[in-house]
Amino acid sequence: MEGVNCLDTSYTNDFNDPDRVTKADTDEELLHVETLTKQRSLQGNITKHRCEICKKIFSSEHECFVHKEKHNKETPFQCKICGKYFVSNCNLINHRRRHSGQKPFFCRICGKSFVSSSDLTKHKRIHTGEKPYNCKICGKSFIQSSHLAVHKRIHTGQRQFSCEMCGKSFVSNSNLYRHKMMHVTETPFRCEMCGKSFSDNSTLVIHKRSHTGEKPFHCETCGKSFITNGHLTSHRRVHTGEKPFRCETCGKSFTTNNNLKTHKIIHSGEKSFHCDICGKSFINNSNLIIHKRSHTGERPFCCDVCHKAFVSNSVLNKHKLLHSGQKPFHCKICGKSFCDIYSLGSHQRVHTGEKPYQCDICGKSFSDGSNLVVHRRLHTGEKPFFCETCGKSFTDNSNLVTHIRSHTGEKPFNCETCGRSFVSNGDLTKHVRTHTGEKPFHCRICGKSFVRNSGLVIHNRRHTGEKPFHCELCEKSFVHNSYLNRHKQIHS
Repeated sequence: MEGVNCLDTSYTNDFNDPDRVTKADTDEELLHVETLTKQRSLQGNITKHRCEICKKIFSSEHECFVHKEKHNKETPFQCKICGKYFVSNCNLINHRRRHSGQKPFFCRICGKSFVSSSDLTKHKRIHTGEKPYNCKICGKSFIQSSHLAVHKRIHTGQRQFSCEMCGKSFVSNSNLYRHKMMHVTETPFRCEMCGKSFSDNSTLVIHKRSHTGEKPFHCETCGKSFITNGHLTSHRRVHTGEKPFRCETCGKSFTTNNNLKTHKIIHSGEKSFHCDICGKSFINNSNLIIHKRSHTGERPFCCDVCHKAFVSNSVLNKHKLLHSGQKPFHCKICGKSFCDIYSLGSHQRVHTGEKPYQCDICGKSFSDGSNLVVHRRLHTGEKPFFCETCGKSFTDNSNLVTHIRSHTGEKPFNCETCGRSFVSNGDLTKHVRTHTGEKPFHCRICGKSFVRNSGLVIHNRRHTGEKPFHCELCEKSFVHNSYLNRHKQIHS
């Protein structure tokens, strides 16, 4: 009877049982967490009675007993070792192998063995690439129906697995299990390199890669490697353009759930991470850590080519692309290339005219969020970037870097046509247009073109009649600050 190839039809609340998604969800591990949970409940004078079959919790032993009787009628086959019930003898036989360690079903490709024939069938799809379970919403395919069931909850927002300790909810039982280990003080898995301990072995394995540099998950499109498969999955969306996580408030979509969570805080206005030096608030702790480095001057991420240091790893990675010359992100309208997808996104708004970032003080809009941050400092007077040589302060770091070159005499940006050097890439770009005759900034009213955007802004004021620069002595107004300064000489 043990050798009979039986179908898996063991009782569960949902036949697409997400408990089987990861190997971490063994009965022993769940039993361990349940024991710890019960111990904590007893300590808090709260007794909870859990059904071992479907994991449902009851407030009294009698309610739990009555509930179990329903299972006993539906699932007459009981394991004598752990007491678990099953709907068929075949399922009980497969289950017993988990206790005995017997795995009679072998994969002929890699030699891996399995408890049941159905587990082997699922495993074979890894080799064949078969993904027979398709999401009707986004078209994504999966090896197992249980994986599809968990994925669907991303679209529906359903999180049916709740933590009894803190109330947090999850799309799968495996994610709940990993979360529960955060409440457990026991961390038996220790890294022998740095001594850091973890609640489960899978987290330790991933952590060790930070020491070894191992990145076993590779992108087939660009060749970039990642420490975890989850990071690779998120990265692939950069190439496909897929953004499965949608904000219900404004409809904006994101490549990762973490990015969506961060975005949602914009709507709530919540900024719970505060800088104890200047009082500035941030939506997450990582942004606060990076901000604090502007006070301390700490730049822990160093370029191995030019030894320049940066406040964050993401800024370092962008910088490295300057050395490699790699610009993999191309604008489909004008063909211009960029180091990262965010720079491409900001550039594309030049073509569309979209300016989604608005100043809540004066109403001015910007195509890039970082420009809005710098602009707001004009209202607040904040200048957090200081020159150590002369003490002059600036609203953004790029202006400080350019200013420092006035002390050092460094002009790293060279014109290939005439050999002239410049302190900033922006100055070089403007200069190159004197050779090419390019005037990319066009007036929509009269069609006149300009080398610089600032020239277009001043020109537009002639059409609108706007004169934002006022003389305090005679109240005369001007379209440009230089005209105002020239006028002031009349009074002096």
